[in-house]
Amino acid sequence: MINLLVKDLTEKYGFEISAGGSSLNNEIKKAYIGDLLSWVMGRAPEGSAWVTIQGHINVIAVAELINAACIIVCENASFTPDTISKADSEGIPLLKTKLTAYEVAKIFVAENV
Repeated sequence: MINLLVKDLTEKYGFEISAGGSSLNNEIKKAYIGDLLSWVMGRAPEGSAWVTIQGHINVIAVAELINAACIIVCENASFTPDTISKADSEGIPLLKTKLTAYEVAKIFVAENV
């Protein structure tokens, strides 16, 4: 398996960094797509790049619980200011893209994640 770092996504695919810039060397071990927080909590593997449209502060708690490598919000959805602040304090990279979850999934397939 190829090591993929969060910073690789930002550099190679132009994902916007919204928060957590100090943790861009986090290794992405898997990708997980989901919008239902309780579902993600119970199923997302540790080290996941979590792909969602949720941008509220509760995503930070879930990301901490699953030890996510980063959170990627799709379709130009936004993170709330309190989410950005909490992510910065917890060192959780928040990335933003105009791509759909499907298009982001294709990136992870191409990267063998």
